[in-house]
Amino acid sequence: MTYKLEICANSVQSCIEAQKGGAYRVELCAAIPEGGTTPSYGDIAVARELLNETKLFVIIRPRGGDFLYSELEHKIMLKDIEMCRQLGVDGVVIGCLTPDGDVDMPRCGELIGAAGEMDVTFHRAFDKCSDPFKSLEDIISLGCSRILTSGQQPKAEQGVELLKKLVKKAGSRIIIMPGSGINEDNIIKIALETGAVEFHLSAREAVESKMKFKNSAVSMGGTNITINEFEQLITSAEKVKNTLNILNSK
Repeated sequence: MTYKLEICANSVQSCIEAQKGGAYRVELCAAIPEGGTTPSYGDIAVARELLNETKLFVIIRPRGGDFLYSELEHKIMLKDIEMCRQLGVDGVVIGCLTPDGDVDMPRCGELIGAAGEMDVTFHRAFDKCSDPFKSLEDIISLGCSRILTSGQQPKAEQGVELLKKLVKKAGSRIIIMPGSGINEDNIIKIALETGAVEFHLSAREAVESKMKFKNSAVSMGGTNITINEFEQLITSAEKVKNTLNILNSK
């Protein structure tokens, strides 16, 4: 059995660490506290320059919140996909829904068409779908290579029952890739119980800020999302390597 790890990379530095640890693929995202949005041109371009062993995928998501997008937002996503193609990105990660919680087939179809030769993953918008099995068939018909999902639960470990059913129903038609809350401690359990062969995790650790003067009275963010502004969460090459070793030794 060949297992693959995809690392949810919140920065170019995390991409570099993921590659050092032996990750098969990274999903480069900005705004992780909002569930991930499209990173900057600079992030994507520099990641493309530095990743030569690990595949580079980029999330195409113009904002946090739901997955019901306006015409303007759809146009932005098409432009971002065009940018990714020009930069030589390996794949993009998409997902659009209708007001009723179905896969938005026309919009997703346009995004996939714009991706051209790039690989396409359907992201955790799947976890907001009203009918996971209907959505599975819709996503297969669109031609996506995989679905990133927590089994419609907050964490993949809680969604094992649905993940197992999805893996079985998908068969060889599409890859079901569990993600959310996966780490060294639970990856074997999730692998054994679901039958999945690709996994999505962050493998991050806190790195203290080098700032000497710290004014903690002023925050640059809003009050709804609280982060420690004097540390960075960066993927650890050692965590990635350890997780792979644990998975492959089972």
